[in-house]
Amino acid sequence: MEVIVAKTAGFCFGVKRAVEKVYEQIQVADRPIYTYGPIIHNEEVVKDLEEKGVQVLNSLEELENLESGIVVIRSHGVGKHIYDLLKSKNIDIVDATCPFVTKIHRIVEEQKAAGRRVIIIGNEHHPEVEGIKGWGDASTIVLETPEQVDNLAFPEGEKLCIVSQTTFNYNKFQELVEKISKKGYDILVLNTICNATQERQVEAKRIASEVDAMIVIGGKNSSNTQKLYDICKKECKNTCYIQTLSDLNPESVTSVRSVGITAGASTPNYIIEEVHTNVRVKF
Repeated sequence: MEVIVAKTAGFCFGVKRAVEKVYEQIQVADRPIYTYGPIIHNEEVVKDLEEKGVQVLNSLEELENLESGIVVIRSHGVGKHIYDLLKSKNIDIVDATCPFVTKIHRIVEEQKAAGRRVIIIGNEHHPEVEGIKGWGDASTIVLETPEQVDNLAFPEGEKLCIVSQTTFNYNKFQELVEKISKKGYDILVLNTICNATQERQVEAKRIASEVDAMIVIGGKNSSNTQKLYDICKKECKNTCYIQTLSDLNPESVTSVRSVGITAGASTPNYIIEEVHTNVRVKF
């Protein structure tokens, strides 16, 4: 059986950098270490960090009650008010925000100051998007569907700046931008989808179109992994979404001569290697 592993599978630059920053703090910190939300969307990584003493703060209330320690800002980033809160409490910050996300924060802040209404293309409930919105103002909105674009009712000539969640589907982004551009607004479009995301999606689509079964590995809450699964499923009906090797059900596919493997940006290499090593046994 042929097994094809995507070259782009696994940790992207931003995720690798964020995880390394937490492990570095474990080695040198003399105070409790916290992350505001899971450092990345992968339960295996978060569990390992918790076993090493890193605590996850899951709410603003927990953050407000914190009196000391080190808070690591996760790869998804946070709104400006979180930085202001931590600074007001004199709590040390280790900023592990992906640089590509930080760039969007700067864009939103600058375009807001320039008088443009910011539109974020993405999932408004995703932590990255929540963080990006936190650098805008009350006029900043999030759009994800064509129906939401249809319902836009700004005055003609309204000045807009359009940015994207870094892991959003590129084709869907283009589709929404095209619809907005037909409504007569003064728009500035900045494609802030990460190159790694685009490359990963293109490669996953190609591999899925060439194999009998496709395996997508990633955390259940990982937005970019879900998008990879959706893309692969359109190309290959025998597409499985798993977190670890134990989730792989060989009975879910039949007559397999070739298998493709890809993984989300928060999936550790050891999990990908374990699936790669054992997939022939499983199938």
